[in-house]
Amino acid sequence: MTIENPRPGPPETSPSIVLLTLAHRIEAELGTALTPLGLTVSRLGLLGHIAGVPGASFSDLARMSGITVQSVHTAVKALSGAGLVRDNTARAGSASAIEITSEGARLMREAMKAVAGVDERLFGPDADPIQRQVADAVRAAFGGPPRP
Repeated sequence: MTIENPRPGPPETSPSIVLLTLAHRIEAELGTALTPLGLTVSRLGLLGHIAGVPGASFSDLARMSGITVQSVHTAVKALSGAGLVRDNTARAGSASAIEITSEGARLMREAMKAVAGVDERLFGPDADPIQRQVADAVRAAFGGPPRP
């Protein structure tokens, strides 16, 4: 007679679940670091797209950000109201010419310092060795040198 083990072994590791878990942790850390600057992770991403692709259309920004055009309009209006971007659209229906302002560029520099701090905490020399390996793999895949 064979007795089955009532406790199964550990489940197979899913890269999707591991990365999703890590992504949630990163997003929470970034959110906390960006809050004093008056930014969210989504707004930082949108601001980065506007800075990186001057003159991008609302549709372009929506595609890059993975949100709806309506959401981009709302976010750009808020960023514009805060003096971070300028929408040089001459009139409704014409092509957009959205660009970052000097204040937006200053805030981006401050935000990137906050991002660097999160990177250091989560992936720096004192971080979990597995997270450091993940960071090295990301840098190797996307063009950055591995950390010493």
